Amino acid sequence: MTDHYHAVIWMDHAQAKIVRFNATEAQAMKVQTHLSGRHVQHKANTTGSGHKSPDKEFYGEIIAAVERSGAILLAGPGTGKVEFKHYLAEHAPKIDARISAVETLDHPTDGELIALARKFFKVDDRMHAQGD
Repeated sequence: MTDHYHAVIWMDHAQAKIVRFNATEAQAMKVQTHLSGRHVQHKANTTGSGHKSPDKEFYGEIIAAVERSGAILLAGPGTGKVEFKHYLAEHAPKIDARISAVETLDHPTDGELIALARKFFKVDDRMHAQGD
């Protein structure tokens, strides 16, 4: 895979779409969770938290896909992206430091995801250039 500075990760608890890109090209990949069953939410009057533990293999594949990216936009529809962000803070702080923003985003097409990420980084790059 060619090196691209920017990346966007769209994820939920079951899958992740990772797109690494520059101004003229983009490379996308998908990663599926390795845990079976749906994400379990906490229920009243039950023992334990009701939450599954993180799928470390799933997270590891996402991390490997963006380890050479410089700036990363993290997006998704629910809490999966936030749980992944917390995992990064504890287990992959160098990747966590490259997360430019965490955005709530439903289920975009690949084209919509790339367009959104390019628009985001066009503004974000300018802000960092002026703040240096």
